[in-house]
Amino acid sequence: MAQWTSAVGAAQLARLLNSQQDRPAGPGTRRPPAYRALADGVRLLVLEGRVPVAARLPAERELALALSVSRTTVAAAYEALRGEGFLESRRGAGSWTAVPAGNPVPARGLEPLPPEALGSMIDLGCAALPAPEPWLTRAVQGALEELPPYAHTHGDYPAGLPALRATIADRYTARGIPTMPEQIMVTTGAMGAIDAICHLFGGRGERIAVESPSYANILQLMREAGARLVPVAMAEGLAGWDMDRWRQVLREAAPRIAYVVADFHNPTGALADEEQRRRLVEAARSAGTVLVADETMSELWLDPDVEMPPPVCAFDPAGSTVITVGSASKAFWAGLRIGWVRAAPEMIRSLVAARAYADLGTPVLEQLAVNWLFGTDGWERAVELRRAQARENRDALVGALRRELPDWQFEVPRGGLTLWVRTGGLSGSRIAEAGERVGVRAPSGPRFGVDGAFEGYVRLPFTVGGAVAEEAAVRLAAAARMVENGGTSGVEAPRIFVA
Repeated sequence: MAQWTSAVGAAQLARLLNSQQDRPAGPGTRRPPAYRALADGVRLLVLEGRVPVAARLPAERELALALSVSRTTVAAAYEALRGEGFLESRRGAGSWTAVPAGNPVPARGLEPLPPEALGSMIDLGCAALPAPEPWLTRAVQGALEELPPYAHTHGDYPAGLPALRATIADRYTARGIPTMPEQIMVTTGAMGAIDAICHLFGGRGERIAVESPSYANILQLMREAGARLVPVAMAEGLAGWDMDRWRQVLREAAPRIAYVVADFHNPTGALADEEQRRRLVEAARSAGTVLVADETMSELWLDPDVEMPPPVCAFDPAGSTVITVGSASKAFWAGLRIGWVRAAPEMIRSLVAARAYADLGTPVLEQLAVNWLFGTDGWERAVELRRAQARENRDALVGALRRELPDWQFEVPRGGLTLWVRTGGLSGSRIAEAGERVGVRAPSGPRFGVDGAFEGYVRLPFTVGGAVAEEAAVRLAAAARMVENGGTSGVEAPRIFVA
């Protein structure tokens, strides 16, 4: 059972169930009984994460009224769901959604593929691209030229190098959000930033509201910090954030922190519009919740006509409600472990003070390299290369998937690095397992949920293109056929693949 019990109203559940009618019908010509169709609809909503696990369902009479069906139909559907393990009930207390006891709930993040496996395995696990040369080399050379004065110091800068803090502050100011260096802390990547925020504001037992689905490694970081995660379901496709649902969760669960990726959300690729951002900040402020906005993907728009909305922090420029997290890892290179936090000066001071008992500070040479990039045209030119590469990879992967796996469904995001794919009714976990055997690594949907949802999904990043993207789709199709045929025996992974 989840840490916090939400409630799904009869009207809300009826709306979600009715939205499934637009989907193409599955195989077969006979219509199932009404109770079976209702049970299947609720089960699908749970597996897709649109209704959280441990959500209280409406009473039988209320749902029957909202759906214009008999109470007997709803009672039979609830009984079927209980028998399948998707519903738990207590007399006099109601019924809650669940996942069957035999289904393992993933609790791990995404680890990089071991270097020795790179020759035989196509890695679609990590959403990271090679460094955009020659800009990495030039940045390091520029950093080495600036290093000598710092070499005569102790080298510990818990808040970050003053020069880089000022540069990052100036970049926010140039985007229309006046920012002082005192509002910036430099961290060891975005993960280091969110880890520091979670330990300061979201101690053991604190509730943290998260998008469902959300970034697997952040979910695991929060679990290990002892947080109680409160999932808030994303809307269908690229529609993104259901603001009524967010307002309800923030009001009723009163989480200490809410974590969102409003810029090309990981894993769905959704982009929050200006009104969604404004309403989200207003809801967080009303609930007394600290809103952590992860904008590590904010510069990765891939289509030239994309109009980026204002940053989330534009609706809270003082930084008292919104804490912004940025990073060089996605837009530039994951090996350059530089991130930053923008918040109110008093929050930054608290984060810096707490850091003294963690990692003390971020490597000086890497900070100088990022400062060199920001201070020249190196950053803009490198990010242009990154966008072009990701766009080419995205288009190649999309084309290959549509040819090899026409039953798989997805919407093509206009930015970011990830494709969120519904696997045609097959188990994403089984496809991931079979994929390892045929030489393609693709994380299953449940890794990006809180309680075992999203079994019918996989996440595919834009990290490969050309012939490698074609081969990845071929291998995924082979994995899907293995799952359809009910087994993986007798299949060996290829020995090597050279692009």
